[in-house]
Amino acid sequence: MRIPRIVLAGTHSGVGKTTLTLGLLSAFRRRGIKVQPFKVGPDYIDPGLHKAAAGITSHNLDSWMGSPEKVHELFIKRAKGMDLSLVEGVMGLFDGARGQGERGSTAQVAKIIKAPVVLVFSAQGLARSAAALISGYQNFDPNLQVCGVIANGVGSEGHRQFIKQVLEGELGIPLLGALVKQRDIVMPQRHLGLLPAAENKELDQTLTALAQLVEEQIDVTRLLTLAQQAPELTDREILPVQQSFKGVRLAVASDEAFNFYYQDSLDYLVELGAELVFFSPLRDTLLPPDIDGIYIGGGFPEQFLPMLAANQLLKHELVERSRQAMPVYAECGGFMYLCESITDLAGQAFAGVGLVPARVKMGQRLAALGYVQAKLTKTCLLGEPDMTLKGHEFHWSIMEDLPAASNVYQLTGGRGKEGRAEGYAHKEILASYVHIHFRYNLGAAQNFLAACQRYRVRRVNHGRK
Repeated sequence: MRIPRIVLAGTHSGVGKTTLTLGLLSAFRRRGIKVQPFKVGPDYIDPGLHKAAAGITSHNLDSWMGSPEKVHELFIKRAKGMDLSLVEGVMGLFDGARGQGERGSTAQVAKIIKAPVVLVFSAQGLARSAAALISGYQNFDPNLQVCGVIANGVGSEGHRQFIKQVLEGELGIPLLGALVKQRDIVMPQRHLGLLPAAENKELDQTLTALAQLVEEQIDVTRLLTLAQQAPELTDREILPVQQSFKGVRLAVASDEAFNFYYQDSLDYLVELGAELVFFSPLRDTLLPPDIDGIYIGGGFPEQFLPMLAANQLLKHELVERSRQAMPVYAECGGFMYLCESITDLAGQAFAGVGLVPARVKMGQRLAALGYVQAKLTKTCLLGEPDMTLKGHEFHWSIMEDLPAASNVYQLTGGRGKEGRAEGYAHKEILASYVHIHFRYNLGAAQNFLAACQRYRVRRVNHGRK
């Protein structure tokens, strides 16, 4: 099967992968080229920006949480029929899960989907040493094809010409572009990375400027040609998922405060038969009608505390639904929201929902980051004791006064002591800082929807809405 594709990787974090990806997606869209965007690894913000630039939903390719077979299947499923697939890497090209070799790295994903790699590097302060740098990346893994490079931060036209001469003359690798730093194009950031698309009011203007910059300084046509020369992929038959949970209606929190969801994770819940209905904890005073469970993902509740705290009617309804034993599953930002209070960096406390008996404080530094394995220590919405889930942590807040007896996970990996306790489980509530991907944690997805299905039976029998 012929699928034009390219992986845009970096020598390290901060070399401009995301801004370049957004510029390329916007430039291709302006040319009428249908591009399917992907993001390597556990990222929520970049895929949202991809969608704004490409006009097509982006998907995560995660070779740590998912098997190579699942990554391959997802890629084929979404890339089929597109003019081009553009995969943005994570961190440096060969950086994966700590201490686990290439697992989870951009390089591993590129090899799984047999995609040529365009390597982005910082040219600032480099002359002929650029050749030594790129040569190292070219030759580190002979099973990986680095087909071209893009230099970011060149100082002048003369610098660009010298870099081009060195790379093409000594290494025979094409320089597809060289970007001069644009001080008037800025992607706003905050503590978890770039500002999400839902909050960036200047995004359309920025994307237009990035598309123009890419058209001027990147050989877009040559990059497309390299993508079209990618080797053929084997199309595997993907068996349909059995829809065991038809009729289950799952309310999913979705607004500026809560938008950290893997699209393919939501897709899998739908494939299992669930109907997803979205609501806003910021604006809605009522939950959607006839629902059988609630899913509150991560996001930035700390940026909207006055508004969330003021929406008393919705918080009251969440409490009432929980008292009726409706399943409630929350991750990270959703975990914070369900607590008794959240204190911002200025020291002001705002009332949360109150379903979790703990208080949250925002911190000045990163509290947790990285892949984790979460072993269940008690029966809960997602499974039985000793079941192990794969997930990811990334937060700046800390939890205070959470009863130790209510913890649900024993974590390994990430930051912190191995085997540390985490999360909250009580009756039909499960809340934790851990983000999981439901397609890569099949049992957890099915157990959650099974709990919702049991609630549905009780609800229908009692005539509840």
